Amino acid sequence: MVIMETSKGTIKIELDGERAPETVENFLQYATEGFYDGTIFHRVIKGFMIQGGGFDANMNEKRTRATIKNESTNGLKNERGTIAMARRPDPHSASSQFFINHATSTFLDKDQARDGWGYCVFGRVTEGMDVIDEIAEVSTTTRNGHSDVPEVAVVIESVTQGE
Repeated sequence: MVIMETSKGTIKIELDGERAPETVENFLQYATEGFYDGTIFHRVIKGFMIQGGGFDANMNEKRTRATIKNESTNGLKNERGTIAMARRPDPHSASSQFFINHATSTFLDKDQARDGWGYCVFGRVTEGMDVIDEIAEVSTTTRNGHSDVPEVAVVIESVTQGE
């Protein structure tokens, strides 16, 4: 279980270390190091997802560790309220960025993905979907070449392990 404190409220997330062990270990290492503290949800698309974990409030991308293996074969689905790793076109390019599904997006699952890989789900929100819904409602703009950026930063203040 992790507790994500944001400028919009608290989100509690149960991680699935049995089905996504490398991904959970990677996420927890970033959390323990304080990497996520002060990062923002830099991509918000209502009815799809909110993405964070890689940029500061000035839209400067943070340096990350090496990328990890895509564990999308774990059977977990991109359903509303699940957390998954963001990545580049290379299926094994996830590092620190993640997204929380605001809606069920089956096209992101391995069995329906165009690239045959999809996106690795590694946990689910247990408390705070109201916070996710509130974040999904913010006004967005284009900034530094990135679209769907909240006009007013939604800050991830901390991510800590909890019960």
